[in-house]
Amino acid sequence: MDDSEEASGWAARSSASGAPGAAYPASSSSLGLVRHRRRTLVREEEEVEAAQEQISRILSSADKGVDVSLREWLDRPGRAVDLLECLHIFRQIAEAVGSAHGQGVVVANVRPSCFVMSHLNSVSFIESASCSTSGSVSASSSSDDDDGDAAAGSCPGPPERNGSFHGPSSSTHLKDRREADGADEKKTFPLKRILLMEWSWYTSPEEADDVGPGTFASDVYRLGVLLFELFCTFDSLEEKLTTMADLRHRVLPPQLLLKWPKEASFCLWLLHPQPDTRPKMSEVLRSEFLNRPTSNLEERVAVIKLTEEIEDEELLLEFLLHLNQRKKEVADRLHDSISFITADVQEVQDQRSILVQNSYPELDRGGRSSTSMLDHPVADVDSSRFASRKRFRSELKSGVSDEELSHLMTEAPRSATEQQIQLSVESKSSRLMKNFKKLEAAYFSTRRRGSRSTRKPESEHLQGTSSGTGSAVRTERSSVDDVVLKEGRGGGRRNEWINPFLEGLCKYLSFSRLKVKADLKQGDLLNSMNLVCSMGFDRDNEFFATAGVNKKIKVFECDMILNEDRGIHYPVVEMSNRSKLSYICWNGYIKSQIASSDFEGVVQVWDVTRSQSLAEMREHEKRVWSVDFSLADPTRLASGGDDGTVKLWSINKAGSVGTIRTKANVCSIQFQPESAHSLAVGSADHKVYCFDLRNLRMPCCTLAGHTKTVSYVKYLDSSHVVSASTDNSLKLWNLPATTSGVLEAPLQTFAGHTNNKNFVGLSVSDGYIATGSETNEVFIYHKAFPMPVLSYKFSTTDPISGQENDDASQFVSCVCWRGQSSTLLAANSSGNIKFLEMV
Repeated sequence: MDDSEEASGWAARSSASGAPGAAYPASSSSLGLVRHRRRTLVREEEEVEAAQEQISRILSSADKGVDVSLREWLDRPGRAVDLLECLHIFRQIAEAVGSAHGQGVVVANVRPSCFVMSHLNSVSFIESASCSTSGSVSASSSSDDDDGDAAAGSCPGPPERNGSFHGPSSSTHLKDRREADGADEKKTFPLKRILLMEWSWYTSPEEADDVGPGTFASDVYRLGVLLFELFCTFDSLEEKLTTMADLRHRVLPPQLLLKWPKEASFCLWLLHPQPDTRPKMSEVLRSEFLNRPTSNLEERVAVIKLTEEIEDEELLLEFLLHLNQRKKEVADRLHDSISFITADVQEVQDQRSILVQNSYPELDRGGRSSTSMLDHPVADVDSSRFASRKRFRSELKSGVSDEELSHLMTEAPRSATEQQIQLSVESKSSRLMKNFKKLEAAYFSTRRRGSRSTRKPESEHLQGTSSGTGSAVRTERSSVDDVVLKEGRGGGRRNEWINPFLEGLCKYLSFSRLKVKADLKQGDLLNSMNLVCSMGFDRDNEFFATAGVNKKIKVFECDMILNEDRGIHYPVVEMSNRSKLSYICWNGYIKSQIASSDFEGVVQVWDVTRSQSLAEMREHEKRVWSVDFSLADPTRLASGGDDGTVKLWSINKAGSVGTIRTKANVCSIQFQPESAHSLAVGSADHKVYCFDLRNLRMPCCTLAGHTKTVSYVKYLDSSHVVSASTDNSLKLWNLPATTSGVLEAPLQTFAGHTNNKNFVGLSVSDGYIATGSETNEVFIYHKAFPMPVLSYKFSTTDPISGQENDDASQFVSCVCWRGQSSTLLAANSSGNIKFLEMV
């Protein structure tokens, strides 16, 4: 190329890299071509593999009715040449190249593998995974490199001269592609080989001679090769390879010259070996060849555009129909929800009317009440209401008429009571609205469970048990609820879901805060070994014991701590152990017995009255984390530890009476309150195992829902278990009546506290669940709702200065309910022990 050509915009050089050697003969450049092929052979293989991978992805999409690669479309077996179709495709590509040239950009990648087609023959340029850094090169800005080389294209192209390669290559992909080629060769031309040869076919003579980078004229040459492939089809790969090699010499097959003379002539013009003799893109676009009067072509283009518009409308219509259907489903569900909420509102209003009528009896003519408050107990009736009734009855002696008496008896108390109820509701409404979303979710969950199941007998309802005794205690309040809440309209039963939800809501709103009733003041607060690991109340809740890393079991009298203000509280009994203590448990029948476990794997039974150990069990090989007495059989004891075993003991026998072997550390165990044969085991493998001790080989049920170590298990009642884990959650499980496999769906998941690494305690009582937190807080949940009911944060007080400070390292290490009361004992990692009461 001479200097004048290089100076012109038409012949300006781009920063394209050299292409693989071409088949076009040029003796003066043979040695350079061979050297070039050697330099790029390996990298060219990688580029082709990446290009093939890109096209394979396109082909897989094409199977679903999406775009298809133009390369695959051209090599489709049995493809028939349609004049209008081919001209339409060529015109689109020519216009795209012309637009790039108008902006001074050499496209360089005018090859079928760089284009995709829609089913309406709409052609689009693609960015291949094997491209270097950019899709095209400016004709005016790339001659600064010494070799004149830079990134040449974004479609499959040769690697850069400096050896850098930005596309993916993998031996695994290479193997997959070879296997794919072998499978597809029977159907069509092998894609890998075609892509490899495509480089030489679409390389212009000046690029093959390595005399300079690609120019605008090189793009025109590639358009000529593309036009040839559009109008020439082949029956075999050998025929295609031979014909394409002849094309480098501008030798066209006879059938093309006979059938498509105009197209062949135009193709030869574009393929002229001299770049300056080829037409410019402006000439190509204005040529008679592309602008000949073809009414059928215009009609086809119009039909294609119309079809595309119809297709777009169809897509929009399909989207709107799907959207309409989904919204209708949402509306139907919303309508159903509103319907049963409306029914529930009506039912609750009717029940409220019955309660109001029973709460305010009318007087008969003899001046006596036809119904009595005591005959019709009502929930939420407190002493103030009875007092207001008595005060009003004393006013009946003031000499008013019988009608006035009747009016006053029915209206005056009702007004005062309604005012009191309104004040109570207002005081609780803020907590109600604060957790409205979670309460809503709990309502719908309870409603769905109620609609799927039949009403269970009263004995099957959740009856909370304490961690101390495990017995169910019915309060006066619960007996009142039983009388009133079971009756619905006209004395009938309520909807079966209402009672459990209302019970949970009442329990949730019954208390507003945790109040400190007493602080346990010990004389060794400065001792760093004060971490309390376990606490428990005796059979009658008169005494409680603490144990921890100070190797001591201390027994305190509850009333002395609660009722007497002392500077320092001393234990009534103190027993020393050789190792750090991990857990203690009182015997639920023999009041003076306590079982303990320690860090050396020793299980002991202590006699508190004599302050001495009665028995030592040394069969565990590692630290024991948990020990528990059976409530149903007070002579039976179980322990579990880091050796992955659960040992069963009898206080009347020297050695263990049974062993359960697990695959992971055992962190917690507990007997079922009503059976000496059922045991729950919390494991470090994130699961809870429930065993029937008459068959120790395998668990009768596995509870799998936690994502970290299960640190505690507690029976809420005979058929419900609460588990705690270091995944920041508690879970409530409904145990199956018969042997079952793995349960993965808990009834409830409680979240709000923080527990990532420490044992923070777990205790249950009357449906309330207490746990500690690594934020130095105590959290109270109720079984009906997933969010905390109450919380209390331990204040860290400096024992010398008395000032409060926030120590992020401290956490609540242990909690324990005092039987079925609302009083809770809690301790943190610094040894601070408090009596907390729900008020």
